[in-house]
Amino acid sequence: MTAIQVDHVTKVYKLFDKPIDRLKESLRPGHREYHKKFYALNEVSFEVEEGQFVGIIGTNGSGKSTMLKIITGVLTPTTGSLTVNGRISALLELGAGFNMEYTGIENIYMNGTMMGYSRREMEAKLPNILSFADIGDFVYQPVKTYSSGMFVRLAFALAIHVDPEILIVDEALAVGDVFFQAKCYQKINEIRESGTTVILVTHDMGTIIKYCDKVVVLNQGRFVAEGEPGKMVDLYKKILAGQFDEKDLEGIGQKADFADQLLQEVKGGGRREGRGGTSEGAAADVKACESLQETDEPWISRLSVNKDQQTYGTGAARIVDLGIFDHKGELSNLLLKGRPFTIKMKVRFEETVRDPIFAFTIKDSKGTEITGTNSMIEGCETGLARAGDVMTAEFAQEMNLQGKDYLLSLGCTGFVNGEFVVYDRLYDIVNLTVIADKNTVGYYDMNSQVRVARQETGRSDGREPV
Repeated sequence: MTAIQVDHVTKVYKLFDKPIDRLKESLRPGHREYHKKFYALNEVSFEVEEGQFVGIIGTNGSGKSTMLKIITGVLTPTTGSLTVNGRISALLELGAGFNMEYTGIENIYMNGTMMGYSRREMEAKLPNILSFADIGDFVYQPVKTYSSGMFVRLAFALAIHVDPEILIVDEALAVGDVFFQAKCYQKINEIRESGTTVILVTHDMGTIIKYCDKVVVLNQGRFVAEGEPGKMVDLYKKILAGQFDEKDLEGIGQKADFADQLLQEVKGGGRREGRGGTSEGAAADVKACESLQETDEPWISRLSVNKDQQTYGTGAARIVDLGIFDHKGELSNLLLKGRPFTIKMKVRFEETVRDPIFAFTIKDSKGTEITGTNSMIEGCETGLARAGDVMTAEFAQEMNLQGKDYLLSLGCTGFVNGEFVVYDRLYDIVNLTVIADKNTVGYYDMNSQVRVARQETGRSDGREPV
């Protein structure tokens, strides 16, 4: 059964250069137009089946939030139609649906009434809502006094405890401390397993890969494609990097190879067994990485590349190609946590260089250097590189970073007369999206092996221990 059907929905806003232009146009309808048309959505169509977990992704300004507001009834489409079968609960931007002058309790009852619940029905749900929100006596204070964290706790708790048939979430999971986020994701898992239809808008591609059954990609208000999460995320990364081409849509309807493997491994919990050893699957991964995918086209053409890349160096050497190879030996920006992967860089030397140093650094989106290494640190002797030579450096390792987005920088450096020299350096050249079935605390996973033993103790009164 179809839960939501979006049929050629368009949302147009009128933009006026000056406030007086709005008045002029309203006083003389049918005459000169003083506005410009802005298409927040343009002929967008897709369907969501009952029980599906659907993600909507796209760059800023692509129309994601506008689409959610139309689905929830906050906005009306200019043209097109929308059919919704089911009771909707929505988590849009902070403040939506709440009266800032009311207390938390009053807002709970008010929102319940708007969804068709009686006061007695909301009283029965109240203990679970308050327990999940965990904001203490602040629930009796006006919500205008809340911090953003307390506000989203209450809003999320209310949205998920009113038994929605359709749950709409717009970036709400990104707010709150790490413990509350963990509790939210656990609840999302329960909702997903219960068969509730969920539509999620987020910039966290790890969440998209892990939870979604289908993903819809929007760009500049237009529908681009829909399909399996892995392929759609790859498509989104190309749009983000300004490398999207219509040819990228070829074969979208076919079954995704890498995406399918990711979904099976992540959602099925296919992690490696044991400390210091590998399962048969991990051993196969290592073998796959040892024979990396060879292709006639440049490696970098298969990756999502930063269009605002920065370079620096003397020009004595040039990084002419780079590749990120996943645990199957395939070129991709998507990597699976706990699996081996390889970074390769191809360097052409314009001048003769002795003992060049090849390096990579991985940073988070805030610019914090998380990890990295170079050929000198690793004790790899590179020798003499003559002008015209091409050398390929290969870094093979296991991905133990937490599931999120990172940025990769590459460099070729060295020493001339004892002075450190940068021949070529590419800052934040490509992104890495790590997909994880579990995230621990901090930047990386120590791969702890946890054992818990129960020690039975007898009791003098002959009763069984509790």
